[in-house]
Amino acid sequence: MIVAPYIEINQPIGSFYFSKMKATDLGQLVHVTPRSASPSAIQRDESSQRINEIAKYCSDPDATFPTPIIISVYEDANITLNNNNFEIPLNNNKKIGEVIDGQHRLKGILKSDFKDRFELPIILMFNLTEEEKAYVFSIINSKQTKVSMSLIYDLFALSKHRSPQKTAHEIARALNKNTESPFYNRLKMLGKKEESQDLATLSQGTFVKHLIFLLTKDPDLDYRLSKRNEELPQVPSLPLRTYFLNNEDSVILKIFLNVFNSLRDTFPEYWESPLENILWKTTGYVAILNSFNAMYDLGDKHNDLTYNHFKKCFTSFKNYLEKENLELTSKDFPSNAQQQNRLSKMIIESIKTAYNNGYK
Repeated sequence: MIVAPYIEINQPIGSFYFSKMKATDLGQLVHVTPRSASPSAIQRDESSQRINEIAKYCSDPDATFPTPIIISVYEDANITLNNNNFEIPLNNNKKIGEVIDGQHRLKGILKSDFKDRFELPIILMFNLTEEEKAYVFSIINSKQTKVSMSLIYDLFALSKHRSPQKTAHEIARALNKNTESPFYNRLKMLGKKEESQDLATLSQGTFVKHLIFLLTKDPDLDYRLSKRNEELPQVPSLPLRTYFLNNEDSVILKIFLNVFNSLRDTFPEYWESPLENILWKTTGYVAILNSFNAMYDLGDKHNDLTYNHFKKCFTSFKNYLEKENLELTSKDFPSNAQQQNRLSKMIIESIKTAYNNGYK
């Protein structure tokens, strides 16, 4: 027998009941049926990727799921209301209802090694028609406003724990404030362009998102390990990882200044008019970061990570563009991931060719 307290809530659709239940108990009591399996079902097909992400998240010492699982209760469910408590018998694996919203949360928690840690808030809705179930599901999932990634990354500044997200955010903020930085006042912090930012072409979210993956293969895992005071793993394929692990964020910042100051000085006309080219927009920025490890490895091989090394890299790339009669505009490089990869390959090939030909 499961006994759970409840609060009755009255809204125009009718009365429903807010309660709580252990995740392991809830998993035994409800069905999750995707629409592809039944024409009367309203749930989307499950995403194994999303379930796995939630299962991993459950290891976070501060893991939380405050949003209720919404359940449409079956007419024949044996549920008794007694002294502001639900009484639900556990017999013969009989289900009391189906999940309207929250299937991935529930399945992810149940897949984790920490499922016994979680009680979940639930909403029990009785006597819903198929139309009403579909309406509740569609309203919940169609009216949500996606939170800006710039805001999400900005909030990492409030964390007491070290993480790739926090480091990348601090570097973005430093570059946006440093008058010697080519990004000075050119990053749209919180994702919004201020009145004085006529030349801002990159959002904080875009800048941070792609920098993070020069520091880690799994930022969420790093954050969880940091909160548990566990050692973060080395990643040999990411040269900036060592600086991050050694708390040398100032070195990462200096290297980024060398990279992008040399880019600015190699292509001054593009830097002066960033709205008219792709070099200082997402396409160019992502291509530079995608080619960064190759530039770093080459500089490390020659014991040179200075401004001059990166200036040589971008000069060789500029020579390549002139030879191929290409310009860094949307005409030659439309804005999409394919063009980002194409551009990064050009950068890498031009640099390697120049150094192989004795360009030192």
